[in-house]
Amino acid sequence: MKKYFVLIFAAGLFACSQQSGFKINVNLEGAEGQVVLEERKDGALVGIDTADIVDGTAVLEGEVEVPGAYYLSILGQRAKALVFVENAKMTVSGKADSIRFAKVSGSASHDDYAALSDKLKKISDEYMALYQEARTAEAAGDTAKSAKLMAQVEEMYESTNTIQEDFVKEHPASYVTPIILGGISYGKEADELEALVNGLDPKIQEVPSIVELKDKIEKLKVVAIGQIAPDFTQNDPEGNPVKFSDVYSQHELTLLDFWASWCGPCRQENPNVVAVFNEFKDKGFTVFGVSLDRDKEAWLKGIEDDGLTWTQVSDLAYWNNTVAKTYAVSGIPHSILVGKDGKIIAKNKRGDELREAVQEYLNN
Repeated sequence: MKKYFVLIFAAGLFACSQQSGFKINVNLEGAEGQVVLEERKDGALVGIDTADIVDGTAVLEGEVEVPGAYYLSILGQRAKALVFVENAKMTVSGKADSIRFAKVSGSASHDDYAALSDKLKKISDEYMALYQEARTAEAAGDTAKSAKLMAQVEEMYESTNTIQEDFVKEHPASYVTPIILGGISYGKEADELEALVNGLDPKIQEVPSIVELKDKIEKLKVVAIGQIAPDFTQNDPEGNPVKFSDVYSQHELTLLDFWASWCGPCRQENPNVVAVFNEFKDKGFTVFGVSLDRDKEAWLKGIEDDGLTWTQVSDLAYWNNTVAKTYAVSGIPHSILVGKDGKIIAKNKRGDELREAVQEYLNN
């Protein structure tokens, strides 16, 4: 009986010594008020814990189901530090006026993230310097030098995507992997994403963001090249319902163009789409615009200002646009070339690539 009691007592001491939940000691020089730890859920930041700052120091406590990315800030300030929180004793130290660069220790997940971030930042600094050099050369009239430098910039930028993809493959059990994979998923096709997800550790495949990504993969399979584009009906600016198949069935080739008046890259691409439309509209080409706007007046002004004379529709639901969800659109501009039979021909052709793709298809 005595032996049994001793074993129970020892087990109790062991259990008490284990870290249940997280404890983050925050040391921010010049900080006053309160620090806040938040989590992003459904596009909004949700508070996890708040603590008073005393002499630049505060302690945040709580528990997470799995390690993940959280945001630490001083209450009332916009700047935030991205911190990978896990159930451990952690420390965040730095300065209040540069919280984004605070140092984090005690989290193995954050160590993975910091190492990758440092590598990417070094390359980013290098290609931004080359970009500025290219701009200077272009302003001076040296177009050859500018073009050469921009090619280097493009190559270095693409290398950051490769580095992140390699991280996903080499760290299948890291809780940092879901956020990295989410970031590089834009523009990838279903088979590419499925291969990356299938290579993850089973515990990582159960992380909510990966579960969501699996759902996106199934949607992407439906809108893959070679599939029939899902049909839909939405209202034009006058409130008239327009069915997509009624448009593409009357043209040899249709560009289904997802855009919004608030999207800078979309507005930059619009002149190119207008030029291609004007060049090939008499040869069987048209454009069908789906706007992710939520302000009708802004949408109408964007159409007028950019000279978008083709069919436009929207449900003014922003990222909840039902067509965008059907087509698994996670970033704009996003475009799909659809043949007269409804078959998806190509995706996200922009600039000269769009003109070449349209010309090649119509000439065959």
